Amino acid sequence: MATRGKLEVDIELKSNADKFWQTIRDSTTIFPKAFPHDYKSIEILEGDGKSAGSVRHITYGEGSPLCKSSKEKIEAADDAKKTVMYSVIEGDLIQYYKKFRGHITVTAVGDGCEVKWTAEYEKTSQDVPDPVLVKEFAVKNFLEVDAYIQQNP
Repeated sequence: MATRGKLEVDIELKSNADKFWQTIRDSTTIFPKAFPHDYKSIEILEGDGKSAGSVRHITYGEGSPLCKSSKEKIEAADDAKKTVMYSVIEGDLIQYYKKFRGHITVTAVGDGCEVKWTAEYEKTSQDVPDPVLVKEFAVKNFLEVDAYIQQNP
């Protein structure tokens, strides 16, 4: 049984790609207000919270199935390509995955967009399950962001 793995999901949404991307990029301020059941707070610890090298501390709400807090470092971000890569560097998730890197890409599809989320991870032991709960949480968040944009054009 492998301790390293990769999960991917592609989801088509109604929101315009630029609007969806901007909402994701402004997640530090938007998410705790719009989705308090999922995010209690997102605090910028280093940088501007958007560019490579930035570090954010996320305190999750009751909607989070796996962890209550994490510290994420933005590894790379490209607004023109609408892509961001981040690593979880501290928090509850590290108990299960010694390495966890997420990658989000937003692509225009007609009037809407497609969001691709990929996670590369290394488990702390073979007994740890694949991070399917994290993937499901990401999908739920993308759908909630899409609904939020539709309600707040």
